[in-house]
Amino acid sequence: MSVASTPVPRPTATRAVLRRGLRVIWGGVRQQPRPFAIAVVGAVLWAAATVGTAAAIGWLTDTVIEPAVLERTVTAAGLWLIFGVLFLVLIVNVIGVVLRRVYATIAGFNLQASNRRDVTRQYLRLPLSWHHAHPSGQLLSNAHADIEATWQVFNPLPMAIGVIFMLVIAGTMMVFVDPFLAFIGLLVFPGLFAANLVFQRFMAPRITRAQQLRAEVAQVAHESFEAGLVVKAMGREDEETARFRTKTHELRDSLILVGRTRGTFEPVIEAIPTLGTLAVLGVGTWQVASGDLGAADVVQMAYLFSILAFPVRALGWVLAEIPRSVVGNDRVQHVLQAEGGMSYGEARASRQGEPALAELDRVTYRHPGEENPAIDELDLTVAPGATIALVGPTGSGKTTVTNLALRLVDVHGGTVSLDEVEVRELARGEIPAVATLVAQQTFMFDDTVRGNVTLGNEGNEGNEGNEGNEGNEGESDPSVDESVWEALRIAQADSFVAALPEGLDTVIGERGGTLSGGQRQRIALARAVWRRPRLLVLDDATSAVDPSVEQAILAGLREASHGMSVLVVAYRMATILLADEVVYVEQGRVVDRGSHDELVRRCQGYADLVQAYAREAAERAAVERSEESPDTTAQADATSEEGER
Repeated sequence: MSVASTPVPRPTATRAVLRRGLRVIWGGVRQQPRPFAIAVVGAVLWAAATVGTAAAIGWLTDTVIEPAVLERTVTAAGLWLIFGVLFLVLIVNVIGVVLRRVYATIAGFNLQASNRRDVTRQYLRLPLSWHHAHPSGQLLSNAHADIEATWQVFNPLPMAIGVIFMLVIAGTMMVFVDPFLAFIGLLVFPGLFAANLVFQRFMAPRITRAQQLRAEVAQVAHESFEAGLVVKAMGREDEETARFRTKTHELRDSLILVGRTRGTFEPVIEAIPTLGTLAVLGVGTWQVASGDLGAADVVQMAYLFSILAFPVRALGWVLAEIPRSVVGNDRVQHVLQAEGGMSYGEARASRQGEPALAELDRVTYRHPGEENPAIDELDLTVAPGATIALVGPTGSGKTTVTNLALRLVDVHGGTVSLDEVEVRELARGEIPAVATLVAQQTFMFDDTVRGNVTLGNEGNEGNEGNEGNEGNEGESDPSVDESVWEALRIAQADSFVAALPEGLDTVIGERGGTLSGGQRQRIALARAVWRRPRLLVLDDATSAVDPSVEQAILAGLREASHGMSVLVVAYRMATILLADEVVYVEQGRVVDRGSHDELVRRCQGYADLVQAYAREAAERAAVERSEESPDTTAQADATSEEGER
């Protein structure tokens, strides 16, 4: 999936882009008034010192250097005067540069940090349905590259303001020295501004296109990394390489075009002040020869033009950054202005310490962009302490039901209640404190086993900022470790974790890459059990686990579930037979409910489905018999017989 395109500004839209860019800049100034003001003060000091250098050189030429040349002698006092004046100007210049650069950087990075926090909070606020409609690579680009592009303009901005101040002072000084010579020299600046405007007119759409392509390259790269297993398994390396090559070549060509444009205009822009300096020297020399102007005045004027040539470029840098700032801000605002966040009440779940009661009453839900409902007036009740198996063919809406039960998405019709309180009335964080989901696709963090079970709660040595753990870095709470081992035992993960090189302290790698699929699922189950939820939702959470291990896990959950209610999406007979009630769904509707035996007798769809499950289990057992040792054949036979029953 490619990143959504952002319209490339055309030359006719340059003024609109400039206006929008100035609004973005003003918004940043209002957010960071103090650092920006100090940076501008530093820029003004730097500008005054820079112009003051020219005035100082002119004054020293007139009072020290020219008399010394005429008298052919240099006094120590004259040398100390030159040193003292230039040193004083240099100190002011350095202070101005330090203030300008440091506080401009502070303002820029504060804005980036604030914007990233806003974007992250918005990501957390928006529902899963919104995230499903936006590629993760694009969201990463929004939170990093686009925010950086939005506020990069604050680096040259104070300098550009200082340059404007410098031009005012320098222009006044030149007019005061000699109006005619100033007029000749000042003709340079309209030429500079005109060249910069033409430069920006060509540069704006090209640099905007390059920014867009950076996001697209990031998106393709992210998809390739995320789908690494699929790419390898399906032999798609060449196709993915070609797809990435196409985008990177587009970015390369775009950046070459940017560089070519810059390389064409920059020599012209740099040459204009030099031509102005030569014009001032030529006319000034003629005026000195005619006695209308002193040599010191000409030196001062020429030096002013020479030092102004580079700073004036800062105005061009700001103009060059504005298109990127506008594009980056547009992308960020697309996230910040997105609608669909969940609202919360102030209610609390009422049955603390007891198994939860979960109810779905005439629930309807449509996936974004779909007209037909994925869930259609579905009724489901998970009684306190009960285990409900949700069974149905692929695409019947089972996973959607689990998401609705935990309010990962909001219903479009009907109500979802937890402990007889409508979930939208519960306070933020109340549902995760009561209910826990274990999905089929488990996610592991690049952390220790302990950290993946506790997720940064007390006892996670990787979480240095935990309350009560300060000063105990590297140490774990024995009582927490004991509870972690108990959760691992229930999930049948204790034996393989104990065999790991460092036990609970073993780092399992990004996404649990050092573990098998079944091991990851068992740690995910332990993660849920460790929280002692009052409602445990399992979405085919043992699909990668051997049947014998699954039976032990389910038995452990059954033993531990006296304090919890369980809703399980079931595909295996062992799971179905564990349930107090089986709910059979098709096309988002409850077709029938009851015990396994009752549904087999009266619901043909259910009977056909469980027979298919049994055949699949028997076939798997046959394969295992042909591959395993005789010691495990009996176990496979037992599994096959149980599946047929």
